[in-house]
Amino acid sequence: MGKGGSVSDGVMKKILLSYTYVAIWIFLSFTVIVYNKYILDKKMYNWPFPISLTMIHMSFCATLAILLVRVFKFVEPVSMSREVYFSSVVPIGALYSLSLWLSNSAYIYLSVSFIQMLKALMPVAVYSIGVGLRKESYKNDTMFNMLSISMGVAVAAYGEARFDTWGVILQLGAVAFEATRLVMIQILLTSKGISLNPITSLYYVAPCCLVFLSVPWILVEYPILKENSSFHFDFVIFGTNSLCAFALNLAVFLLVGKTSALTMNVAGVVKDWLLIAFSWSVIKDTVTPINLFGYGLAFLGVAYYNHSKLQALKAKEAQKKVTQADEETGRLLEDREGDGSGKRNDQQN
Repeated sequence: MGKGGSVSDGVMKKILLSYTYVAIWIFLSFTVIVYNKYILDKKMYNWPFPISLTMIHMSFCATLAILLVRVFKFVEPVSMSREVYFSSVVPIGALYSLSLWLSNSAYIYLSVSFIQMLKALMPVAVYSIGVGLRKESYKNDTMFNMLSISMGVAVAAYGEARFDTWGVILQLGAVAFEATRLVMIQILLTSKGISLNPITSLYYVAPCCLVFLSVPWILVEYPILKENSSFHFDFVIFGTNSLCAFALNLAVFLLVGKTSALTMNVAGVVKDWLLIAFSWSVIKDTVTPINLFGYGLAFLGVAYYNHSKLQALKAKEAQKKVTQADEETGRLLEDREGDGSGKRNDQQN
């Protein structure tokens, strides 16, 4: 009974820790999204410079990552050749910079709630790009599921009260670039046995993002900021905002490392509903019944997709256990046969 109780306590502790990791990630993701909206929206802080904001985030994250890796030796840098860096990390950095730039830009034109509805297309984009690049196998039922998610998002867009074509294009572009980045990480890094945690990821990727973002920044936002002599850099606002962005990267590693990527996907659905409720009740964004109906359809599609991934993961784990058991049985039989032949040889001698 005592032994059973100790096992139960251990399981309960593990469950509580998992919920804690989920809560931390939801809180930080929620905070970063709302904070970025506050800074960029013309009706709030009124600083509509998404490239500059993204560069501030990347500068802050890169500086902290360099300090943690090079000065404090908190983590060890990954062994990586220059060829691998330029062929793998640099393209991922370019995709990441485009994703962040377009995603932050969308907050100027769209409501927080509608952006979360559009983000429901992420599984569709990841699966479609994975099939196109032959990292995923095409399945009719999965594609039908992707179409149902797309249909739900289309209905939500149809019911959007503040529909802005340019904002939708920016957010869809952000989804496409982010999905491509996730697939490319599997192709370019995972296949080569390279694993990056958030600190080493920022250590290698953030400087690339700064370089890529500097080109559009010089052409688009720098001339406007130069003329706007009334602007004064608010260290409290941008410092805390950047710190939240850095903490979110660590929370992603904590959540995925201690639970799974699937858990983060499920937690992301909960976060989206919370953001929609917050956007409607606090920010006073208009959320129509058609919005909610469309996102409800997309939500069901995403939930089914996550359920399918979970079942596939369980089947894979079960198959792995069966294979290990078969290998263990085979080794035992070989050992017994070896012992038997050894005994026969002794008897003959």
